[in-house]
Amino acid sequence: MKTTFRFSALIVGILLAQVCMAQAPAGAPGGATGLCNDGTYYTGATKQGACRGHKGVKDWYGAPAATPAKGAATAAPSSTATTPAPAGTAPAAKPAAKTNAPAPAAKPATSTAAAAPGGGPGLVWVNTPTNVYHCPGTQYYGKTKTGAYMTEADAKAKGAHPDHGKACK
Repeated sequence: MKTTFRFSALIVGILLAQVCMAQAPAGAPGGATGLCNDGTYYTGATKQGACRGHKGVKDWYGAPAATPAKGAATAAPSSTATTPAPAGTAPAAKPAAKTNAPAPAAKPATSTAAAAPGGGPGLVWVNTPTNVYHCPGTQYYGKTKTGAYMTEADAKAKGAHPDHGKACK
């Protein structure tokens, strides 16, 4: 009798654990750890930064994330999110990008990065991939991944425009 009761309790416990643990739905891509509020999937290892730009996390399928130590690096959100397929259908090809919203631009390096050597009075920093120039004393002056110092007139001649439309003083 005791053995039957213990075995039944074990089976109920296992079934209850399976019901309580969230699992990725059948239409989710492999390795999906979360579902964003806009219907895209997140495949990163941590909740930190998950579904950023996708209206937040709706459901989390991954293991509970341990709180990282202060100052520890965290994983960035994966850019491999796809739209879910309707239930009962095969996953469709990735839809074309929305035409009414521009794609978000990559963020330049943070302001804590050291400025590139060579700047000075009368020179602006031109972020060459974006063709935006930054004035001395501003947040990204000499701190984007790629760029060059030049005079403001040279930057304008090459088609660069000032950051946020504010020319240097």
